[in-house]
Order: sequence, then structure tokens, then C-alpha cells
Amino acid sequence: MTYPNALVFVDFPVTDVDAANTFYSEVFGWEVEERIPGVFHRIIPGQNFKTDDGTQGPTGNLHMGISNAANMRPHPDSAAPTPHEIGPGRGTRAWILVSDDDSFDAILERAAAHGATELWRNHFWTEFGGANCSFLDPWGNQLMLWSHPEGAEQDPDTHQLIGEWQLPDGWTIE
Repeated sequence: MTYPNALVFVDFPVTDVDAANTFYSEVFGWEVEERIPGVFHRIIPGQNFKTDDGTQGPTGNLHMGISNAANMRPHPDSAAPTPHEIGPGRGTRAWILVSDDDSFDAILERAAAHGATELWRNHFWTEFGGANCSFLDPWGNQLMLWSHPEGAEQDPDTHQLIGEWQLPDGWTIE
């Protein structure tokens, strides 16, 4: 294979597409297009990924979808395909890079105000050198908020923190 398969987008299965539209618009400030009313909306996070100097690079954002679990499209059968409900166990888990003009705390507050359940906050994962927190949206999809604190460096072989950056008091680390 000369070029790897690429991610197109991720669908969030929900029971109320319009409510999910409002949730993601208000929690993250994302544009959401109503493509098939009540069945499928497309999330457009906006702008391009930033380069090392902070300017927008050539790579556009990844789109996501909001799909009605009772009628997931596309499907070759014109009737609503089964199953018609969100199943037990883990659902979608999406990683969101928090922008410089937002914060974990602000997003968690907005998410909770719109029915989300906080899972954790103030955690540092040395494997990728990033701070993270997480919540479940009202439909059980897990959102992982991610940032790379300025000055936080890790050894590429051991994945342990190196340098002078210190984990803030009260944070967990793995």
C-alpha cells in the first residue's frame, strides 16, 4: 500500500439529532449543518490545523456526524435498519484538541449545563505528553478534551516527564 487509508469522519449515534445539534453547537461553538432533518447533521469544527508557528496550515479540520440511532443512514435498506437504539457498552470516543481561547473548565461547565456527565478532569498522560479530561454527552458518547501544556516535555523512550515543567497540584498522572 503506497498511501494509508484515511479517516473521513466519525458519527455520534444519538436519540435526538436536534438536541445533539444544540449540544455540540453550544458546548464547542461548532457549526452544525442540518443535512437530513431528524436523521443526520454534519458537524464542521471550523478552520484548519495550526502549524508550529501558530498560523493555520493547509490541512482542514475533520468533519463529524450526528446520526439518529433509530435510522442510521446510509444503509441499502430503505426501512430504518436495526438496531434502533444505542447499544450497551462503549460508544464513540472522540478526542478534541482544546483551542487556545477556550479551556477544560469552561467546556466542562458548558457540557454539564447541557446534560453531560463529567468523567474526570486534570489528568496528564505521559504517553503523549498531554493534559486531558473527559465527559459523556447526553447520549453516552465520550468526549476526550486534550491539550499539550507549554513546556511539558517527555522523554521519547521512557515517556516520562523531563525538564522543569511541573504537574499542577491535584492533578493525576499516568
